[in-house]
Amino acid sequence: MTITSASFGVQRSPRTVVFGAGQRSLLGRHAAEYGRKALVCTDERLAASAEFTELINDLKDHGIDVSVWSDTAPELPASDIDACYSAMRYAGIEVVIGIGGGSCLDLGKALALLLSHGGPIDRYYGENAVPGPVLPIIAVPTTGGTGSEVTPVCVLSDSRRELKAGISSAYLIPSVAICDPELTYTCPPALTASAGADAVSHLVESFTAIQRPPIAVGEGRVFIGKNVISDSYARWGLGLLARALPQAFEHPDDREARSDVMLAANAGGYALGVAGTAAAHALQYPLGALTHTAHGVGVGVLLPYVMRYNAPARVAEFAEIATIFGVPASDGGPAQALAGIEAVEGLLDRIGIPPTLKELGLTEDQLSYVASMGLKSARLVDNNPRPLDTGALSEITRAAYAGDRGNPF
Repeated sequence: MTITSASFGVQRSPRTVVFGAGQRSLLGRHAAEYGRKALVCTDERLAASAEFTELINDLKDHGIDVSVWSDTAPELPASDIDACYSAMRYAGIEVVIGIGGGSCLDLGKALALLLSHGGPIDRYYGENAVPGPVLPIIAVPTTGGTGSEVTPVCVLSDSRRELKAGISSAYLIPSVAICDPELTYTCPPALTASAGADAVSHLVESFTAIQRPPIAVGEGRVFIGKNVISDSYARWGLGLLARALPQAFEHPDDREARSDVMLAANAGGYALGVAGTAAAHALQYPLGALTHTAHGVGVGVLLPYVMRYNAPARVAEFAEIATIFGVPASDGGPAQALAGIEAVEGLLDRIGIPPTLKELGLTEDQLSYVASMGLKSARLVDNNPRPLDTGALSEITRAAYAGDRGNPF
């Protein structure tokens, strides 16, 4: 039987994923299966919370010796990774636990890598540069956004480079993910919006990514493009976010909405973990470096303009997004596809994502820099469904700066 790209799919995932309110109580039990000396990576805000104290006590009650690193900064500077590694290099760590947003989870991945294979961290930038298994990782997200708890990706900011750096390897997928939506209840609206916009971008970009033939797996790619399995996660996640994200943003005490947003972020992690992301993420890396904008906000601003650029290559997918968002079905052609794009735009507008790059503080003389540097993110550029060059990225960036949301057809 011939396997076609239309019937081909891949899933990579943790050994165990636990989802549900109160399930953080299982952390100690799961951690004890992997070691007796744990490094916990978190940030100052979470380290001061009652929930974090409960988690640490649970680890200790299961006979685990705990070292806590609580100095994680947003967007994960490489200097944080270096400092944590220097402090923990000879501590005999057997399992690494990330508790927090994407930066905390990615710090956990980076430390599991360095404690297994040594530094410096830039040895591992790109795809498949990790030489082998790393220390067991347990991920406990406290936001509904990155999906890092199930992905093979670690993203960091390296001040020696002009772009964010990414490490992509199946070895970085956590062994255990514990997703407890109760941990998101205290997220302020701005964080809910930023993390939620990140989840939206993961779902849309994975659903509309390039489609490669099955040989892509044999070639050793981490990101093989959209496929039947990643598409199923993308559909599920977008359906959840269409309803739940505005509700969680406008009514932070809505527990069902909080749960659905975290579940959608998890679905986004599964989708991007094999399909990958594309132009919105490629452009956000230099944009974030220039404006120090939260990652989710940056990709949220860029996504509608990337969607419009990609629309001619993904009519069916954008038309399906319209249906997922409740737009009455039509012929599935360009008009329905435009309605899908506008539905995503409406969602991002409703949660307060700015409509233009200008509002993020980018200046007009920086546009060409963003476009040229975006082209350097080769794995993201190659994953876009419509070919990209400097001219195309300039077109997207200028439209996003001016707020030009014209009809792409």
